[in-house]
Amino acid sequence: MQRVAVLSQHVVAGGPARPPLGAAATSAAASPIVAKLKGKIAALAKDRVALKAELLKAGDTKIQDLTVEMCINGARSIKAMVTETSDLDAAKGIAYRGLSLFEANQKLPKAPGGESGLPEAAFWLLLTGEIPSAEETAAFTAELHARSAVPANVLTTLATLPKDTHPMTQLSMCMLAMQKDSKFSAKYQEGMMKNAYWEWALEDALDLIARIPVVAAHIYRRTFKDGSAPPYDSKLDWAGNYAQMLGVNDSEAFKECTRLYLMLHADHEGGNVSAHTSHLVGSALSDPYYSWAAGLCGLAGPLHGLANQECLRWLKETQKNLGGQEPTVEILTKYAQDTLASGKVIPGFGHGVLRQTDPRYTIQKEFAEAHFPDDPLFKLANVCFQAIPPVLQATGKVKNPWPNVDALSGTCMQYYGLNQEDYYTVVFAVSRSLGCMANLVWSRMMGLPIERPKSMTLDALEAAAKKQ
Repeated sequence: MQRVAVLSQHVVAGGPARPPLGAAATSAAASPIVAKLKGKIAALAKDRVALKAELLKAGDTKIQDLTVEMCINGARSIKAMVTETSDLDAAKGIAYRGLSLFEANQKLPKAPGGESGLPEAAFWLLLTGEIPSAEETAAFTAELHARSAVPANVLTTLATLPKDTHPMTQLSMCMLAMQKDSKFSAKYQEGMMKNAYWEWALEDALDLIARIPVVAAHIYRRTFKDGSAPPYDSKLDWAGNYAQMLGVNDSEAFKECTRLYLMLHADHEGGNVSAHTSHLVGSALSDPYYSWAAGLCGLAGPLHGLANQECLRWLKETQKNLGGQEPTVEILTKYAQDTLASGKVIPGFGHGVLRQTDPRYTIQKEFAEAHFPDDPLFKLANVCFQAIPPVLQATGKVKNPWPNVDALSGTCMQYYGLNQEDYYTVVFAVSRSLGCMANLVWSRMMGLPIERPKSMTLDALEAAAKKQ
């Protein structure tokens, strides 16, 4: 198991320091670790780009039949885009560059004394196809710290927003405020060559990922606390520093919970709303800031990233309705049946692709069992895991009755004091920036074109159906 001691090239008295506020770098002079990262991406891309060219020679090859249902019901299961970083299997769950989440969590470097894979190491894996060494991870973490200064105009923009603005709205606007310093956009205006697109997309991606935890912490503290600036600690890893900037719990256990959450949510192939949106916007050569701001607006939807807060609220409501009763399978079975009979849904169960229990749920469940097995809300969630799937199966209408990651993620965060549900999607967004940024870099590396599917009217679909 690799342990990481964070390194930094920017050392002052008292330890590593980040650049001053507003110091937005515009130079392409790569640090040794970024040069190494680019070299690894380019080496992997040599074979992948060649494979893409070879596949296009057989471009008329049929891979799937399309149905009227697919067209009407959200393009569900239509195989119509390329995503290199991860793949979602209905039975096995998500794989990062071919590694299951169980394997990735085991193999990725850890913080000293930790057991959760570091999310910045997962980002390296998504970009390069390789597990980074402890030394590479430490240098990469230091690079992110060196890029973490948030431009002053971003915080000025944030300060103008009413504090009761939804945290996801605040985050989206901050991403757009960062756009004025986009290196990709500046180089595009200068007329850069197409084969340089990916390098400048990577530069923006690294800056965005370095800064998004700082912005997210500012949003949390101004919305739910006293508004003081978050205490940045570049001696910590990327996720550990984010956890301590929130100021809700100083324990190492909360840092570990945050590392695990950010690693597990980092990527989920390219078809989900936020990933697809950022890919679509990026395909127009909009820079990473525009692309991720758009992706965040999709992530904020109740049917996507907002689902984790809905799950926690449902658990709390259920706990209240039980009136102090110890939850049992029998009690929760009846409660679930009554919920469905009243026309309501039970959040946290089912998935658009998965047909088994979400591995992300299982890994978080193992973490909870190890760290807070007697927490009342976790015990309730655990009984729900036993009681609710059979109830959903009995309806005959549910393809996947098993819990997804949202069924437990909020429970883990609230245990450590992060109990403001409206903020949970921001934590999700910090994590998912890793996968969406890695995908943008690879889309530009492979020269993928602007996305332009063909839409159909209902009359055209009716005419097509009558021909069958």
